[in-house]
Amino acid sequence: MAREKRREELHVTVPNLFRCPISMDVMKSPVSLCTGVTYDRSSIEKWLALGHKTCPATMQTLPSTLTTPNLTLRRLIHLWLSHTDPAQAPPPPCAVSRHEAAVIIKGEVDASSLQKLVDFMKASQGNLKFVAHSSSAIPRFVELFSESDEIRIRELIVEVFDLISSENAVRGRLNELILSSADCLSSFATVLRKGNTESKVKSAKILELIALNPESEKKIADKADLLLNLYNLTTSESDSSAVEAGLSALAAVATTRRARKDLIRLGIIRSVSRILSDGSAISKPDLVEKALALLESVATCREGRSAIAEDGECVAEIVRRLMKCSGTATEHGIAVVWSVCCLARDELAQERVAGENGVTKVLLVMQSECMGSTRQMCRELVKVLRAKSSNNNSNLAPYYETRTTHIAPY
Repeated sequence: MAREKRREELHVTVPNLFRCPISMDVMKSPVSLCTGVTYDRSSIEKWLALGHKTCPATMQTLPSTLTTPNLTLRRLIHLWLSHTDPAQAPPPPCAVSRHEAAVIIKGEVDASSLQKLVDFMKASQGNLKFVAHSSSAIPRFVELFSESDEIRIRELIVEVFDLISSENAVRGRLNELILSSADCLSSFATVLRKGNTESKVKSAKILELIALNPESEKKIADKADLLLNLYNLTTSESDSSAVEAGLSALAAVATTRRARKDLIRLGIIRSVSRILSDGSAISKPDLVEKALALLESVATCREGRSAIAEDGECVAEIVRRLMKCSGTATEHGIAVVWSVCCLARDELAQERVAGENGVTKVLLVMQSECMGSTRQMCRELVKVLRAKSSNNNSNLAPYYETRTTHIAPY
């Protein structure tokens, strides 16, 4: 009776920080959403599984449904429970010892043992180094990733690869083994097609990471299913982090004319135009930056310049974004506009840029702290666009001399 009373007292005095906002119970596996609010994993996964796209506590629309383990809060809850009622204390974060981790690396594995290994690696930097620097870990997991038919096992191995890739000393070895196995690249395509959002994002980041030189870029781009599934990632409307990861990976691997032509055929110009025209894009500068970087890459081939110029709305959106996002995004945007207006000399594109008050915006870019090459492109754009600007409402163009970088304020 006394013990039951003590339990009730403990229940009343649970710190609010330790309660899940959904279940109101003490969290066993706290994870945080991108809004910064932490929930118990089981509760938030049920909420998201029901199709909700909002944070339950704040009702904010979620740009990403990825969750991040809150290990600090988990340790605090464990410490608090161990001092109040040991019977309620959850098991320690590490479910396996180093010896058991070594056994998992070398032996037969299933999803359960792989999950334990992932938790072991996340628990501390020392544990991560123990696995990453194990002589048999990387070859073993590359082989298993290539051979396994279970999507959950592949998802967990992608997580292992993602953790290992943070170790500079072994990253080269990981990249080499992944690229030397055609089956391994095919497995990435499978994860991008069938895996959960988190594993798709991590797969895209790993592919970007291993695209270190023309040879590796070509190997990845030559896998048609990889290029297709990375493109499909950019069309995701529910998760901006997935779109950003897809765009960034494509910009890294689409370095051959064939790859760029494939992306144009798939509809990448239309997809990027949609991203740029999204009203919420202004609050996602990294997303806009990645989208414009990919367009700059596509614009280096004749087919790319033609496709961009033909999509008048895409050209207009690029001009509208100048000086409204990061400096890097603006420089990518200027490179694309210069490619279609100066390099391709497309008159329709020139008229569209001029119609969006392009001369004024290009002059403003020149006055910013941009790179010398960007400033030179701006000078050439002003010369080309001047003839198209007669219907432009710009108040700055008449005062500008292309030999200087000064814009008269009145």
